[in-house]
Amino acid sequence: QLVAPAAGTVRGIVTDALWKRGVTITSAAAANAVPVAEFTFAAIVMLGKDVFGIRDRHREARGTATVVDHASVGNRGLRIGIIGANGSGKSTLARLLNGLVSPTTGRVLVDGLDVARRGAEVRRRVGFCFTDPAAQLVMPTCVEDVELSLRRLERDPARRRERALAVLAEHGLADQAHQSVHDLSGGQRQLLALAGVLATDPAVVVADEPTTLLDLANSRRVGDLLMGLPQQLVLLTHDLDLAARCDRVLVVADGRVVADDDGPTGVAAYVDAVDRAVHDAHEGPA
Repeated sequence: QLVAPAAGTVRGIVTDALWKRGVTITSAAAANAVPVAEFTFAAIVMLGKDVFGIRDRHREARGTATVVDHASVGNRGLRIGIIGANGSGKSTLARLLNGLVSPTTGRVLVDGLDVARRGAEVRRRVGFCFTDPAAQLVMPTCVEDVELSLRRLERDPARRRERALAVLAEHGLADQAHQSVHDLSGGQRQLLALAGVLATDPAVVVADEPTTLLDLANSRRVGDLLMGLPQQLVLLTHDLDLAARCDRVLVVADGRVVADDDGPTGVAAYVDAVDRAVHDAHEGPA
């Protein structure tokens, strides 16, 4: 049975089995399917009330490598930034929060809900924005894409169209309502992806490097939008200026949280660690 996953996640056509295994199809054409690596997990995550902690393992053909190991943190602040090097485990942590990857052992809890057992409810609470908006924009026009997000909230087609147009206007995309999503600029596509997520009014927004592919002006525009959200924000980013605006920053290295502080202090700790690593690499062995 082919189904469409919950709004605010990858909204292409998927099968239940593939969705649970993290294999997504981001367009209607099955030929475009891109499998995501298989994972095994031992995880406990709580977001919204207490703490979230994760221990998971990435299964590869040559063996098992630790991706995130014993990352336990408290829930302080409306805006939480997560920074670290590529491959440090940031994206794996983020994808656990709304079931884009699922644990095979242990549990992932979001606001008390088990992601494996109540994934649909979790995805209604946690909206996810990808680095590349092409992973989320699957309908021909902008208004149709937002309507897709609203299909479960508004059954009447006329009212759904009205709400979708209002969402686009709120995010400065009213003039592009009937334009092809493929004709948008990079900044407009990212705004449209965010609009589709925010249209469902999630309690938590997880944004995985949302400014990486954008120019300076659009990076600032998207960053200002994210920082102004009333929802709790979990932001994964390499934009350290943006991270410093968060109430709290976690620094992830080699699968562990190595620093946990306010935004500016957390960013400074990360920069200091990188500077030391570069210096040590240049110095070489004693």
